[in-house]
Amino acid sequence: MNPAQTHPRLAWEPSAQERYKLMIAKIPLFHREIAKIVVDKKAELNAIDRGASRVEEPDIVRAFLTEVPVAFYGLMVRLLDEVGFEHRKYETK
Repeated sequence: MNPAQTHPRLAWEPSAQERYKLMIAKIPLFHREIAKIVVDKKAELNAIDRGASRVEEPDIVRAFLTEVPVAFYGLMVRLLDEVGFEHRKYETK
């Protein structure tokens, strides 16, 4: 069985979760639900990979950077800035 499908939901650091919710609300409606699904999952996997018991800012930012299609990169960076995520230190470009 795939561990990604069986892991329990992790707690999220409250201030990072609030900024995440603000960001999701700013994503165009047509893309919002799919972004939420893939980023939620990847953020939790990122936290698990680093041995953490909760999802924190680096997990969320890295999830956006790896899961959002390149075509939406400019919009994503603008939204990360608007909600106060410090994304530049996590970018690999």
